[in-house]
Amino acid sequence: MTRRILTVLSTILLLTACAPALQLTQDSASTSAPEPVDFTEEPSSTPETFTATLPPTETPIPTATPIPVESLKAKVTADKIICRYGPGKNYLYLIAFNVNTPIRLLGRTEGKNNWVLVENGTQDCWVDSTLTAIGDGASIETLRVVYPTEYKIPVSPYYGPTTVLTAERAGDEIKIKWAEVIVSPGKYENEFMFPYIVEVWYCKDGEIYFDTLGSRIPEITFTDQEGCAEPSRGRVYIQEKHGYAGPAEIPWPGR
Repeated sequence: MTRRILTVLSTILLLTACAPALQLTQDSASTSAPEPVDFTEEPSSTPETFTATLPPTETPIPTATPIPVESLKAKVTADKIICRYGPGKNYLYLIAFNVNTPIRLLGRTEGKNNWVLVENGTQDCWVDSTLTAIGDGASIETLRVVYPTEYKIPVSPYYGPTTVLTAERAGDEIKIKWAEVIVSPGKYENEFMFPYIVEVWYCKDGEIYFDTLGSRIPEITFTDQEGCAEPSRGRVYIQEKHGYAGPAEIPWPGR
C-alpha cells in the first residue's frame, strides 16, 4: 500500500515538472518571427524592348537634264532677218530670210546666247532666235551645242592671226590689246564691218554668257564678274569679207 502511494506521488511530481517545459516550447514556436517576405520582382526571362519609329527618309529626286534634239522647226517673225557666218550681229552677212519663211534650227552656242544655227544648204548660218517663232513653244536650250565645238567659221585666205599682247583686269573690268593687223579697204564687206572680232565667254550673275564684240582698233574693254563655276575665256579673230584669221587666244587674267 505504501509502495503504491509512493508510485502515484512520483507520477504526479513528474507530470508537474514536465508541464511548464512543454508550454514554453509551444509558446516559443508560436511567437517566433515570421520568415521575411521578398518583395523584389523576379526579372522577366524575356526583357521588354522598345523600338523607336522614325519618319521615312525622303530620297531626293534628281533633276532631269533635257536630252538635246537634232533640230527644231521655226518661222521668221520679223520683216527680214540676216543669217550670218557666226553667232552674232558682227559676223559677215550670208543671206536674209523674209517674214514667215520656215527654217530649221540645228544648234546653239556654248554659253547663254540667243543666236542659233540654221540649215542652209552647203553653208549653214546663224540668226537671232528672238526674231523667230519656234514650233510647239520649244526652247533653244534643247538644241545641241555646236559652237565652237562643231561649226567652224570660214578661214581667210589672205591674212594670218594676230597676237594678244596684254590682258589686264581691274575688278570686273578686263582690257585686252593685240597686235595690229591692217585689213585692206578692198577686203571690207561694207563700211560698217569690224576688222576685229572678239569672242568672249564671260561670267554674269553666276552664269557663263557668250558674246561677240567688234572693234576697229586693236584693243577692247568688257566686263567679267566672279561667281561662275566654269572659267571665263576669249579669243580674237581678224575679219575680212572672205573669212577669218585666227583665233588668237586671250590669256585670261586672274583676280
